[in-house]
Parts: sequence; structure tokens; C-alpha cells
Amino acid sequence: MEECKRVFHENVIPEVPDLAIYIPNFITQEEEDEIVKHVNNAPLPKWTQLSHRRLQNWGGIPHPKGMIAEEIPGWLQKYINQVSACNIFEREKLPNHVLINEYLPGQGIMAHSDGPLFHPIVTTISCGSHTLLDFYKRVSSTEQHQPDLQFSFLLEPKSLFILQGDLYHNYLHSIAERGTDVVAKSLIKNLDICGEKFSEGQTLKRGIRLSLTIRHVPKTSKLKLKIG
Repeated sequence: MEECKRVFHENVIPEVPDLAIYIPNFITQEEEDEIVKHVNNAPLPKWTQLSHRRLQNWGGIPHPKGMIAEEIPGWLQKYINQVSACNIFEREKLPNHVLINEYLPGQGIMAHSDGPLFHPIVTTISCGSHTLLDFYKRVSSTEQHQPDLQFSFLLEPKSLFILQGDLYHNYLHSIAERGTDVVAKSLIKNLDICGEKFSEGQTLKRGIRLSLTIRHVPKTSKLKLKIG
């Protein structure tokens, strides 16, 4: 536990609202390969196809009336346990849901917040490719202009990103729809704690990225489904 606290202290991202944490190489290459294999071997009905990406829900489908809980398979529970072991979540609010997004090069997601369906701590493991996660200050409904880009984080394969606090409640986050990203040190705030070293102006080509978003859904149904 003390080791986790030390790692978290060393990996708090500077120059941004409190409690954003980035840990490179949170999982091993073998674990990344294991995740990719299991995700790709999931039966086709497990996928939900959207216009700009496809996804899998594990643990249930979050809903305002309550998520009907489903058993999470052991291969995925392993990574929930690894995240939980670092004491990010309170004991009564341990993760019970994993959203897996698949992004092909050129795909992304519009600016959004995760909202009240979830406990306001989000942990994301990235596999397969890097991405840039962009953050925008939330604007009020009376403001007419589009929010301005405030800063970005470079999420490397095998990394863990933790979003909470002010960053959860008062900012929107997005992934731009493009096939490459250009390193800009003035904008990307976690470069100094990345696992690799990147140079100003370096072009990074995106590959296929899987993101495992691990979080707690507070409102669940008492009915629990066992899959398989």
C-alpha cells in the first residue's frame, strides 16, 4: 500500500486541476497481449457498434433506473483487482463495471463528461496504441461559444490514467478524430512522467487502441445475472 501511495504521489500530473494521475507501464506486455486477445475473442453480440467506434460493456449496462449487474469474467476482474489494490476507490465503492472502447486510427469521441451515472473516479487502462486525451473547461448553458482546448494528456499503451475531482466535474474530455498526433510540450501536461521520451514536434501514428474504463456504478438492480 505504501508503494502505491508513493507511485501515486510521483505520478500526479502537474499544472492541471488536482488529482489527475498518470502511471506508465501499469500492466506488462504479456498482460496487454492477454487483454487484446480476450477482447478480440469476445462473441460478436457483445459488441455495440457506434458511428465512430465500437464498445463492450462488462458488469452490466449503466442506466438511470439502475444497472442490472452481470458477473465480470475472471480475465477482466484481474485488472479491476489491480486497480482496486492501490486504494483508489473506497471499500464500498469498488469498481463493478468496465467499458471497453475500440478506436481505429482516425476515430475518436466528442467532448463529454461521464456524468452522474458513475462514482466520480474513472480509471482507464490503454492497450495497443497511444492517444491524446483533450480537456475543455465546461461552459454554462448561457454561453454561446464553443469551449477552448485547455490541455491534453498523452496516454501510452499499458498505462493507467486516473480522472477524479475537479477534472471529473468541471471539464469535458474528448479524443480528436485523426490518424496522427503531434507532440506539443506546451499543451501535453504529462510528458515528463511518460514511460517513453518524446520530442517537440514529433509525429505519432495511431494504431488500434483498446481502452478499459474501470469505474463504480452506484445504482444497481438487486437482480444479478450470471453470464455463461
